[in-house]
Amino acid sequence: MIDDTRSYVNKLHDTQAKDEKNRRTHGNGKPDQKLPGKQKSKDN
Repeated sequence: MIDDTRSYVNKLHDTQAKDEKNRRTHGNGKPDQKLPGKQKSKDN
């Protein structure tokens, strides 16, 4: 029972960390705060 709880909490923390990273990458719906993604430059 305790192992199930610990596993759930670890998964929850992992999910929250991923959500936070996604929010930073995608700017929380504010396009001006988005970090640049990988783009192929056209001047090569």
